[in-house]
Amino acid sequence: VQLQASGGGLVQPGGSLRLSCAASGIRLDTYAIGWFRQAPGKEREFVAAISWSGDTIEYEDSVKGRFTVSRGRSRNTVYLQMSSLKAEDTAVYYCAADKVVGTDAIFYDYWGQGTQVTVSS
Repeated sequence: VQLQASGGGLVQPGGSLRLSCAASGIRLDTYAIGWFRQAPGKEREFVAAISWSGDTIEYEDSVKGRFTVSRGRSRNTVYLQMSSLKAEDTAVYYCAADKVVGTDAIFYDYWGQGTQVTVSS
């Protein structure tokens, strides 16, 4: 099983990025997907999550109204649309898969390599 987050990059404050999470070895449409991030010197933190059906979506408070998690039309890709980016959003972003949607990283079974998001002028 491999998950891969992509779409990171350098963006100015106030800008937008869309991250993608793809997988091989599992079907993402049968798993809840969580997005987490880790900034230098800080612990990994929850960002957003979507249930396998898409009916349940959760966000960390600081990203509510700015980030949107969604499933692609093929349902084998999950996106994290990030808008109104701030310097404090700078981190490595990871996607993870689990059968049950949640905010605690310890419960997620599969993790991908992260993608760097840098918000700077």
